[in-house]
Formats: sequence, structure tokens, C-alpha cells
Amino acid sequence: MVLMPESPRIVVGVTGRIGSGKTAVARHLAELLGAQYLRYSQILAEWFKVDPSDKRRLQEVGEAVMSGDGQKQLNQRLVGRIDSARDAVVDGLRHPIDFESLRARFGLRFFLVFVDTPAEIRYERLRKRFDTYASFRDADLRTVESNIDSLRADAATVLPGTMATNELTGSLQRLVGEFRQRIVA
Repeated sequence: MVLMPESPRIVVGVTGRIGSGKTAVARHLAELLGAQYLRYSQILAEWFKVDPSDKRRLQEVGEAVMSGDGQKQLNQRLVGRIDSARDAVVDGLRHPIDFESLRARFGLRFFLVFVDTPAEIRYERLRKRFDTYASFRDADLRTVESNIDSLRADAATVLPGTMATNELTGSLQRLVGEFRQRIVA
């Protein structure tokens, strides 16, 4: 079921630690809205010509971008790709600059959703990618992941990353309604 876009349009960013379920939430939300779907990692992969499935290389490139002035440029590239005529869902905010860039461009039409999932569940989801819990924790503690928790304070809502699909659908439908009401209020 696609929620028909109502005026005014919204832009929703989705953040959370690795394995939290943020991509599942973002894709589900984009499908519900019939919205444009963008991922920070895709913009990064295109910019640096990295295979998008190479998560470790993307983390390395992301760290290099984040440690210099590249985060602002990454955001300019992403914001420039957002279609002004439709709702959009942006997956993978990792830094306060990401939030600030989207808020500066879209104002109160931008909403952040933080997906919160316990580390043990996140590790279970990523077991094929990480041989041991220690290797998962190493990746989870990398610089590129270090600012994610600070985004919780900017989030319009925090969703548990353990919801069943039907529960998630209902929660996202309610959130979209709330977000649209906040704009017109």
C-alpha cells in the first residue's frame, strides 16, 4: 500500500548503528510513501568509484571523508540529488553535518528517524559479515560510526529495530501522518 503524497512534501532521514535495521526501515518507508530513496553509501560509492557491496572499503572511504572537509561535500552531492517534486527518504545519516545539511535545505519538512537495536541483535544480523563478536565491535567502534549516537537527540522519533513488518508498517504510517501534521500546524 502506498500512502498518497499530501502537500507539503517531507524528507525523512534514517539513522542507526550498523545492523540496526535502518536500511529495512528506510526502504519500507520509501515504499509506503512512493518516495525517492537515497543512500549516503551509494553517493559515496559513486563519488569514489567503490563497489557499493564492499562495506569495509566504504567504511574506510567514509572515514577519510569524515576526517577532512569531505562530509560537507558529500552532503552537497546528496542534497543535489533529492527530487524537489516528491517525498524523499535518505538512508544512512552518520554525522551531525548530515542532519544539519538536510535541515538547512528542507527546514521543518525534514525529519530524522533513529533506529535503535541492541548490539547482540545487530551482531546476529551481521554474522555472515563478521566472524566474531570482536570483529563486529571493531567495525561498530570505527570513526565512521562514532557520531551516530549523537544524532538521537535530533531525531523526531526513535524506533526499535526489532519490530515485525506489520508493526513497522503501522508505526511508519502513524509517523508520516504526524510529520505532515507538524508541517501544517
